[in-house]
Amino acid sequence: MNLKEYEQIEQKRMEINLRHMENGVRFIDLRAAYIDETVEIGPGTTIYPCVVLEGSVKIGEDCVIGQNSRIVDSEIGDRTTIQSSVILESRVGSETKVGPFAYLRPGSNVGNQCKVGDFVEIKNSSMGDGAKASHLTYIGDSDVGKNVNLGCGVVFVNYDGSKKYRSTVKDGAFIGCNSNLVSPVVVEEGAYVAAGSTVTHDVPAGALYVARSKGRTLDGWVEKRGILKKEKK
Repeated sequence: MNLKEYEQIEQKRMEINLRHMENGVRFIDLRAAYIDETVEIGPGTTIYPCVVLEGSVKIGEDCVIGQNSRIVDSEIGDRTTIQSSVILESRVGSETKVGPFAYLRPGSNVGNQCKVGDFVEIKNSSMGDGAKASHLTYIGDSDVGKNVNLGCGVVFVNYDGSKKYRSTVKDGAFIGCNSNLVSPVVVEEGAYVAAGSTVTHDVPAGALYVARSKGRTLDGWVEKRGILKKEKK
Protein backbone atom coordinates (compact mmCIF):
# COMPACT_ATOMS: atom_id res chain seq x y z
CA MET A 1 0.00 0.00 0.00
CA ASN A 2 1.37 3.39 -0.94
CA LEU A 3 0.76 6.71 0.80
CA LYS A 4 -2.02 7.77 -1.55
CA GLU A 5 -3.92 4.51 -1.02
CA TYR A 6 -3.53 4.86 2.74
CA GLU A 7 -4.83 8.43 2.67
CA GLN A 8 -7.89 7.31 0.70
CA ILE A 9 -8.64 4.60 3.26
CA GLU A 10 -8.27 7.05 6.12
CA GLN A 11 -10.54 9.57 4.42
CA LYS A 12 -13.20 6.91 3.90
CA ARG A 13 -12.91 5.82 7.56
CA MET A 14 -13.40 9.38 8.77
CA GLU A 15 -16.44 9.81 6.52
CA ILE A 16 -18.02 6.72 8.10
CA ASN A 17 -17.30 7.91 11.63
CA LEU A 18 -18.62 11.39 10.94
CA ARG A 19 -21.82 9.95 9.52
CA HIS A 20 -22.37 7.96 12.73
CA MET A 21 -21.62 11.05 14.82
CA GLU A 22 -24.20 13.03 12.87
CA ASN A 23 -26.71 10.26 13.66
CA GLY A 24 -26.21 10.64 17.40
CA VAL A 25 -23.24 8.35 18.13
CA ARG A 26 -20.66 9.75 20.57
CA PHE A 27 -16.95 9.17 19.96
CA ILE A 28 -14.30 9.66 22.65
CA ASP A 29 -11.75 9.96 19.84
CA LEU A 30 -13.17 10.17 16.33
CA ARG A 31 -9.84 9.22 14.76
CA ALA A 32 -9.35 6.08 16.88
CA ALA A 33 -12.40 4.03 15.86
CA TYR A 34 -12.33 1.52 13.01
CA ILE A 35 -15.82 0.89 11.65
CA ASP A 36 -16.86 -0.87 8.45
CA GLU A 37 -19.39 0.76 6.16
CA THR A 38 -21.83 -2.13 6.83
CA VAL A 39 -22.10 -1.34 10.57
CA GLU A 40 -25.28 0.09 12.15
CA ILE A 41 -25.09 1.98 15.46
CA GLY A 42 -28.04 3.40 17.39
CA PRO A 43 -28.15 6.99 18.71
CA GLY A 44 -26.83 7.61 22.20
CA THR A 45 -24.15 4.93 21.94
CA THR A 46 -20.61 5.83 23.00
CA ILE A 47 -17.60 4.45 21.15
CA TYR A 48 -14.28 4.49 23.02
CA PRO A 49 -10.82 4.54 21.39
CA CYS A 50 -9.38 1.51 19.58
CA VAL A 51 -12.77 -0.09 18.91
CA VAL A 52 -13.00 -2.28 15.79
CA LEU A 53 -16.41 -3.06 14.28
CA GLU A 54 -16.26 -5.38 11.29
CA GLY A 55 -18.76 -6.84 8.85
CA SER A 56 -22.46 -7.08 9.57
CA VAL A 57 -22.62 -5.47 13.01
CA LYS A 58 -25.73 -3.93 14.53
CA ILE A 59 -25.45 -2.05 17.83
CA GLY A 60 -28.52 -0.70 19.62
CA GLU A 61 -29.18 2.61 21.32
CA ASP A 62 -27.44 4.01 24.42
CA CYS A 63 -24.73 1.35 24.48
CA VAL A 64 -21.13 1.72 25.63
CA ILE A 65 -18.47 0.02 23.53
CA GLY A 66 -15.34 0.27 25.64
CA GLN A 67 -11.76 0.65 24.53
CA ASN A 68 -9.98 -2.19 22.73
CA SER A 69 -13.19 -4.05 21.90
CA ARG A 70 -13.64 -5.96 18.64
CA ILE A 71 -17.06 -6.96 17.33
CA VAL A 72 -17.51 -8.94 14.12
CA ASP A 73 -20.77 -9.96 12.41
CA SER A 74 -22.76 -9.63 15.64
CA GLU A 75 -25.82 -7.93 17.11
CA ILE A 76 -25.86 -5.94 20.36
CA GLY A 77 -29.10 -4.84 22.02
CA ASP A 78 -29.94 -1.50 23.64
CA ARG A 79 -28.21 -0.10 26.75
CA THR A 80 -25.56 -2.82 26.76
CA THR A 81 -21.97 -2.28 27.87
CA ILE A 82 -19.01 -4.02 26.23
CA GLN A 83 -15.65 -3.51 27.93
CA SER A 84 -12.38 -4.57 26.27
CA SER A 85 -13.83 -7.76 24.81
CA VAL A 86 -14.07 -9.76 21.57
CA ILE A 87 -17.45 -10.80 20.11
CA LEU A 88 -17.59 -12.91 16.95
CA GLU A 89 -20.73 -13.96 15.06
CA SER A 90 -22.87 -13.76 18.18
CA ARG A 91 -25.83 -11.98 19.71
CA VAL A 92 -25.97 -10.02 22.96
CA GLY A 93 -29.28 -8.75 24.34
CA SER A 94 -30.24 -5.47 25.99
CA GLU A 95 -29.01 -4.11 29.34
CA THR A 96 -26.27 -6.73 29.47
CA LYS A 97 -22.69 -6.25 30.66
CA VAL A 98 -19.81 -7.95 28.87
CA GLY A 99 -16.19 -7.86 30.01
CA PRO A 100 -13.62 -6.74 30.55
CA PHE A 101 -11.64 -9.40 28.68
CA ALA A 102 -14.56 -11.64 27.73
CA TYR A 103 -14.52 -13.74 24.55
CA LEU A 104 -17.73 -14.63 22.72
CA ARG A 105 -16.95 -17.10 19.98
CA PRO A 106 -19.27 -17.86 17.03
CA GLY A 107 -22.75 -19.09 17.82
CA SER A 108 -23.09 -17.43 21.23
CA ASN A 109 -26.47 -16.00 22.21
CA VAL A 110 -26.58 -13.98 25.43
CA GLY A 111 -29.93 -12.70 26.69
CA ASN A 112 -31.08 -9.50 28.36
CA GLN A 113 -29.76 -8.23 31.71
CA CYS A 114 -26.98 -10.79 31.75
CA LYS A 115 -23.43 -10.55 33.10
CA VAL A 116 -20.50 -12.01 31.17
CA GLY A 117 -17.54 -10.95 33.26
CA ASP A 118 -13.77 -10.93 33.06
CA PHE A 119 -12.05 -13.89 31.42
CA VAL A 120 -15.32 -15.61 30.54
CA GLU A 121 -15.38 -17.52 27.24
CA ILE A 122 -18.58 -18.60 25.51
CA LYS A 123 -18.73 -20.80 22.40
CA ASN A 124 -21.80 -22.00 20.51
CA SER A 125 -23.90 -21.57 23.65
CA SER A 126 -26.85 -19.62 24.99
CA MET A 127 -27.50 -17.72 28.22
CA GLY A 128 -31.07 -16.88 29.21
CA ASP A 129 -32.20 -13.51 30.54
CA GLY A 130 -30.65 -12.60 33.88
CA ALA A 131 -27.97 -15.30 33.79
CA LYS A 132 -24.56 -14.46 35.22
CA ALA A 133 -21.04 -15.73 34.70
CA SER A 134 -18.99 -13.12 36.49
CA HIS A 135 -15.44 -14.40 36.00
CA LEU A 136 -13.09 -17.15 34.87
CA THR A 137 -15.65 -19.47 33.28
CA TYR A 138 -15.89 -21.50 30.06
CA ILE A 139 -19.31 -22.20 28.53
CA GLY A 140 -18.97 -24.46 25.50
CA ASP A 141 -21.74 -26.13 23.48
CA SER A 142 -24.30 -25.61 26.24
CA ASP A 143 -27.59 -23.94 27.07
CA VAL A 144 -27.82 -21.91 30.28
CA GLY A 145 -31.30 -20.90 31.40
CA LYS A 146 -32.74 -17.76 32.88
CA ASN A 147 -31.37 -16.37 36.18
CA VAL A 148 -28.66 -19.03 36.42
CA ASN A 149 -25.56 -18.16 38.45
CA LEU A 150 -22.25 -19.65 37.33
CA GLY A 151 -19.55 -19.24 39.95
CA CYS A 152 -15.88 -18.47 39.39
CA GLY A 153 -13.97 -21.20 37.58
CA VAL A 154 -16.93 -23.16 36.22
CA VAL A 155 -16.05 -25.25 33.15
CA PHE A 156 -18.40 -27.00 30.75
CA VAL A 157 -16.31 -30.01 29.74
CA ASN A 158 -17.68 -30.45 26.23
CA TYR A 159 -14.95 -32.40 24.42
CA ASP A 160 -13.72 -35.95 25.01
CA GLY A 161 -10.95 -35.87 22.44
CA SER A 162 -13.04 -36.96 19.47
CA LYS A 163 -16.60 -35.64 19.89
CA LYS A 164 -18.25 -32.59 21.42
CA TYR A 165 -21.31 -32.88 23.64
CA ARG A 166 -23.96 -30.44 24.85
CA SER A 167 -25.17 -29.73 28.41
CA THR A 168 -28.17 -27.85 29.76
CA VAL A 169 -28.51 -25.83 32.96
CA LYS A 170 -32.13 -24.91 33.47
CA ASP A 171 -33.72 -21.76 34.93
CA GLY A 172 -32.73 -20.65 38.42
CA ALA A 173 -29.95 -23.20 38.93
CA PHE A 174 -26.78 -22.33 40.85
CA ILE A 175 -23.38 -23.74 39.89
CA GLY A 176 -20.75 -23.26 42.61
CA CYS A 177 -17.17 -22.14 42.07
CA ASN A 178 -14.61 -24.49 40.49
CA SER A 179 -17.21 -26.97 39.26
CA ASN A 180 -16.91 -29.08 36.11
CA LEU A 181 -19.96 -30.16 34.12
CA VAL A 182 -18.90 -33.18 32.09
CA SER A 183 -21.17 -33.10 29.05
CA PRO A 184 -23.73 -34.29 28.29
CA VAL A 185 -25.53 -33.55 31.57
CA VAL A 186 -28.70 -31.70 32.55
CA VAL A 187 -29.00 -29.60 35.71
CA GLU A 188 -32.73 -29.17 36.28
CA GLU A 189 -34.54 -26.04 37.47
CA GLY A 190 -33.50 -24.60 40.82
CA ALA A 191 -30.83 -27.24 41.45
CA TYR A 192 -27.58 -26.41 43.24
CA VAL A 193 -24.12 -27.77 42.48
CA ALA A 194 -21.74 -27.43 45.41
CA ALA A 195 -18.41 -25.67 44.87
CA GLY A 196 -15.61 -27.94 43.72
CA SER A 197 -17.89 -30.63 42.29
CA THR A 198 -17.49 -32.58 39.07
CA VAL A 199 -20.93 -33.30 37.63
CA THR A 200 -21.11 -36.55 35.67
CA HIS A 201 -24.85 -37.25 35.73
CA ASP A 202 -28.11 -35.29 35.62
CA VAL A 203 -29.13 -33.27 38.69
CA PRO A 204 -32.86 -33.29 39.62
CA ALA A 205 -34.82 -30.09 40.15
CA GLY A 206 -34.29 -28.52 43.56
CA ALA A 207 -31.54 -30.99 44.51
CA LEU A 208 -28.05 -30.33 45.86
CA TYR A 209 -25.25 -32.14 44.01
CA VAL A 210 -22.01 -32.62 45.94
CA ALA A 211 -19.02 -34.47 44.49
CA ARG A 212 -15.88 -33.99 46.58
CA SER A 213 -14.01 -36.01 49.17
CA LYS A 214 -14.62 -35.28 52.82
CA GLY A 215 -12.06 -32.92 54.30
CA ARG A 216 -10.07 -33.72 57.44
CA THR A 217 -7.66 -31.92 59.73
CA LEU A 218 -4.36 -33.37 60.99
CA ASP A 219 -3.51 -31.43 64.15
CA GLY A 220 0.16 -30.61 64.67
CA TRP A 221 1.17 -31.86 61.22
CA VAL A 222 3.25 -28.78 60.35
CA GLU A 223 5.26 -28.86 63.57
CA LYS A 224 5.89 -32.62 63.33
CA ARG A 225 7.22 -32.26 59.79
CA GLY A 226 9.39 -29.32 60.74
CA ILE A 227 8.35 -27.46 57.63
CA LEU A 228 8.53 -24.02 59.20
CA LYS A 229 12.02 -24.56 60.76
CA LYS A 230 14.89 -22.98 58.89
CA GLU A 231 17.61 -25.36 57.86
CA LYS A 232 21.01 -24.64 59.44
CA LYS A 233 23.84 -24.12 57.01
